Amino acid sequence: MIKYFLSIFISLLFFNQALAKDVNINENIDLKFVCELDKKIIKNSQYNYQTFLAKDLNEKGLDKFEIKSKQPETLLISGLSLFLADSAKLNIKVVNKDVVLFKSIDQENNYSESGIITRKTGELIHEITRNLKSENAEKYISIYSCIKHDQKV
Repeated sequence: MIKYFLSIFISLLFFNQALAKDVNINENIDLKFVCELDKKIIKNSQYNYQTFLAKDLNEKGLDKFEIKSKQPETLLISGLSLFLADSAKLNIKVVNKDVVLFKSIDQENNYSESGIITRKTGELIHEITRNLKSENAEKYISIYSCIKHDQKV
């Protein structure tokens, strides 16, 4: 489990440095999730990659996290953040049978958000990086456990 987490974390850091567009949509999907926050890792002027459990934070999970993709290059993310909701801003879009990976950087290259969700296990990692150009960049990494939301009545 730790190896799996570290590989995802390292891949997110790698994609954090990517500035070119990277689009690889291999599947059409329409998924809805309900996600519980497990923990949050914070790196800022006060904390240096300190981990906080969900019970210690005043943050809620995601009641309605949705992912829609359509080949060859459409990816829509909603319910995670307003910044990622604008699909035109997504620089990196990867959808395959195992994972959905997305990343967006603002026009000033000073703020980024990225995420990866494994479709088999429902693990979601969401990373927010502020002050990219500064030596004091801030990172907020949220780790969620998600389950697919069925619309059966």
